[in-house]
This record gives sequence, C-alpha cells and structure tokens, in this order.
Amino acid sequence: MINCAIAGLGRWGRALVEAAGNEPRLKIVSAVEPDTVGAASFCAAHGLKPVASLDTVLADPTIDAVLLATPHSLHKAQVIAAAAAGKQVFCEKPLALRRDDAAEMFSACRKAGVVLAVGHNRRFWPSMRALRAIVAGGELGTILHVEGHNSNENSQGITQGWRLSPEESPGGGLTGAGLHVLDGFVSLLGPARQVYARLNAREPGPPPLDTATLAIEFVNGVSGTLATIRATPFYWRVHVFGTKGSAEVLDEVTMVKRTSGAAPATMRYPARDTLAAELSAFADAVEGKQPFPVPEADVLATLSAFEAALQSMQAGHPVNCHLACQ
Repeated sequence: MINCAIAGLGRWGRALVEAAGNEPRLKIVSAVEPDTVGAASFCAAHGLKPVASLDTVLADPTIDAVLLATPHSLHKAQVIAAAAAGKQVFCEKPLALRRDDAAEMFSACRKAGVVLAVGHNRRFWPSMRALRAIVAGGELGTILHVEGHNSNENSQGITQGWRLSPEESPGGGLTGAGLHVLDGFVSLLGPARQVYARLNAREPGPPPLDTATLAIEFVNGVSGTLATIRATPFYWRVHVFGTKGSAEVLDEVTMVKRTSGAAPATMRYPARDTLAAELSAFADAVEGKQPFPVPEADVLATLSAFEAALQSMQAGHPVNCHLACQ
C-alpha cells in the first residue's frame, strides 16, 4: 500500500481523490487545503485527515507519496521539498511554465531516488494511445503535418482566482487547455524546433474571450498548427497527416482514419477511467514495475515549445525553442 497525501482540493484535486478509489495500491489518507471549512465535508466523506501545511505531511514518516493539485507557481518549491523528504511525487500539469524550472524538479527527484510523475491525463485516452501506435507503426507513411484543437468552456464559470491571472495562466487558453494538445503533439512527433504564436484577446473578462493559435515546426521536419478557445464548448481534435493516410482523434474513444480511394473509417475504443489509469501508472513507477509513461524528455520538450509560444506572443515573431530554454 502506498500511503498518499494530496495538496489542493479544488475541482481537479477532488477528481484525483475520486479516481484513486479505483486504484487499490494508493490510499490517500490526508489532504492539505487552505479552505478547511469548504473542504470539511469532502474530507469526511473520503476519510481524509485535514492537514494545515505541506510541511506537516512531508515530516510524516507514514506518508509515502504526495499528489500535487496546486497552482503551478507552487510546484517547484513543493516538488523539491517533497524530494528532499523522500516522498514520491505525482504533480498535475503544467509542471512549470519554464523548461529550466521543470528540469530542476526532475533533477531533485532523480537525486533523491523518487518518482516525479506529471499528470498529462489525455495521454491515457484510448484514442490517443491508438493514434500513437498507428503513427509509430508507419501505417500513415511519412508524417507531414499535424493539426490540433482543445477548447474548454469551463472558463466561462471562472470569475476570479489564479486561472484569470496573466502571470499564473499566460497565453489565454494555452496553459489550461492547449497544453494538452501540445503534449499530445510531442508524444507523437517529438520536440519542436520553432513556434510562431498569436494571442487574440477580444475582451479581458471575466470570463475572458480569447483565442491562441500556434504554428509549429518540429525537429523532424513535420509542421503543425494548434488552436484553443476558452469560451467555446469542449472540443478536442488531433489530426495527423501522412503520405499514406490520415488519422483524426475527436474525443477519448473516437478516431477517424482516411486513406485514398476509401470512405472514412470511424474507430471506437472501449472507454476507461483515464485518471485512475494514470494513478495506476504512478503506482507502477513507485513500485519499480515500469517507468511512468510520460518521460522527462517529453515533459521538457512540451514546456520548451510552450515557453517559446509565450515568448512569440510577446515578440510577434517566431521563436526557436532552444532559445526559449536558455
């Protein structure tokens, strides 16, 4: 049994607690949450002991791991402190806004001999897993281009807090939603070389009305485009184009394949609890069964492209990813 503490009981932190109930190797026993009154009923319902601070959890020898569902600006200090205390770490995305900060966190965990797993849950979608297999297997031929979109109207209900801060959540919807697509691109195609990004902010809000668009050149020569809109109902699309065909993921379980001379074929895959799946993968990594399936190199490559996109939005011209990392 891996005894865990969770830091942050917002919407996503609570979702992780619920998902952990489907992974018998993980037991969340305590929760660090500033709003103790608002979290009291949830903690009672899930058998969580409210804890005043993360330091208390890190000093507790009965706690093996911490799950961080906190704002990214807190991640660096929290991850490094957890590593120093010998705790295994699961941290929600984004791990950081800067590639170098993320690299420092991975280094601290590596030196401490603990796992650092980053919660890019859409990697565990059955459709995205199938798309990676198709691309890796060469079924689409030489890959030429990728297109992606992630809109999420959850922001329509946000009228205050860190998600509206340009410092905490820069790039419009890129931080909260578009980063999922960017990570999907990296998982399929590897690191990006250059990014040209634009942010069109119609109104500051709240809720904000903005669009973020990216044109990406990958190291392997593939081109890509990405868009995200915070005010539009949920929409997901990752479409890979190759010389022998294309494959388009539309949601967790749906893919459309196209080949010359044939009607589009819609593939549907069995649904799964993706949050429970990533927590199971975390447990596997903690137990030494297999590495967490979101490698450090991919996390750093995604943040490199993300950082370049933010710089490009400010500069108004393309930014090379390696320059963004210096």
